[in-house]
Amino acid sequence: MRFLTRSLVALLLASVSVGALGYAGFSLVSAIQDRNAATGRQAAGRERVFTVRAVMVIPAEISPTLSAFGEVRTQRALELRAPVGGRVLEVAQGFEDGAEVTEGQLLFRIDPADAASALALAQSDLSRAGAELRDAERALVLAAEDVNAAEAQFDLRDRALVRRQGLAERGVSTEAALEEAELALSSARQAVVGRRQAQAQAEARVDQARTALERQQISVDEAQRRLDDTRVYASFSGTLTDVNIVEGRIVNTSEQLARIIDPTSLEVSVRLSTAQYLRLLDDAGALRDTGAEIVLDVAGFEITSPGRVLRASATVEQGQSGRRLFVELNAPRGFRPGDFVTLRLQEPALQDVALVPASAITARGEVLVIQDDNRLAATPVNVLRRQGDDVIIEAAELAGREVVREVTPNLGSGFQVRPLRENADGTPVPDIAEMVTLDAGRRAQLIAQVAENTGMPEQVRARMIAQLSEDQVPAQMIERIENGGGTGGGRGRGGPMGGG
Repeated sequence: MRFLTRSLVALLLASVSVGALGYAGFSLVSAIQDRNAATGRQAAGRERVFTVRAVMVIPAEISPTLSAFGEVRTQRALELRAPVGGRVLEVAQGFEDGAEVTEGQLLFRIDPADAASALALAQSDLSRAGAELRDAERALVLAAEDVNAAEAQFDLRDRALVRRQGLAERGVSTEAALEEAELALSSARQAVVGRRQAQAQAEARVDQARTALERQQISVDEAQRRLDDTRVYASFSGTLTDVNIVEGRIVNTSEQLARIIDPTSLEVSVRLSTAQYLRLLDDAGALRDTGAEIVLDVAGFEITSPGRVLRASATVEQGQSGRRLFVELNAPRGFRPGDFVTLRLQEPALQDVALVPASAITARGEVLVIQDDNRLAATPVNVLRRQGDDVIIEAAELAGREVVREVTPNLGSGFQVRPLRENADGTPVPDIAEMVTLDAGRRAQLIAQVAENTGMPEQVRARMIAQLSEDQVPAQMIERIENGGGTGGGRGRGGPMGGG
């Protein structure tokens, strides 16, 4: 009996539950039907409208900026090497990396003892060579006097022979006396030849002594130069780097001890592609007198300097391509050799071009043009230059037309869009709202639709009803109400309506 009672109670509860569920479903269907009847429309599928940022293409004259990376180098540098070997006796105060030196300043001094000894020996040899020259000159004078005496003796013997011949013709002198005079003349002639030969030897000795003196003078000058080389001076004002010297160190000849660079004479070495290089040439094939801007980024802070293109490399290095340019820094303050900098060169101006964001170009090299019916149309463009996040395009065929500023994968030709107009620099263009005049019936229907939207804040609903009561109403507000913003359905629409 108890089992039967419990079964009947369970069956009764199940019947009541099913009835309650059925009543709830009937109430939901009735509410939906009443809502559709009240709004006077049926739910229907609508085309999706995309909101896009638009920019107008305006042809203009633009000078492209060529950007490249380069390295700062010095135009004037000096390697400080040891002219002679020896011990370093003295180093200038503050002779260290980064120190400033002035022209003519003593930098370091090497032990001059060996050089001084060599100079003393060379001077001693020079004195001996001078004495040898003087002795040779005196010997030459004596040799000349011997020649004169021999010639006078020869003249005397010659006159004696003539006199003997005259006496022999008169029969006064004998044949033996005549022969004796002839032999005496021959001996005098031979003595003259011997004296002249001695004179020639004396002249040769003088020449050799003079040559030896000149050679010894060269040795003295070289020894003096070596002595002077023990003291090294700065040939121009600059900054020290790569310093590798201390007092007491033994250095070898030609060993590099430091370098001096001129921080006021700097240039930038930059490598460009061949196409970029050709754009910097004039009609004659020479480099234009192009201005430049050199930028050094230091922890977010930029150091800039104007510059000027100086020259281009004469050859292409092995394994490299393009061309290497050298640009002078007109204001090198803050720059140092070895800095990695950005170089900006001004190219010749381009006509009938426009600067648009690079995001406006599709992968196919097209732009999405916004037509009069707010639908997109893909149009190919010719990209001339890339300028950072922007590009320069030919604008003759797109003059005065609007293009999508940022192309996304879900946009394409034929899509309907709602443009948000912006200038070329990204600032929004003020939009003049389109106003619509409503008839009495449509105005009342819209007001009723807003009044029934219980999910909307009371203040927002009152403001919208006040706007709908005016003679002209924004078309955007009407569109949003008719698209479901004014019904009392979902909370999800209440937010957008409140913002309208």
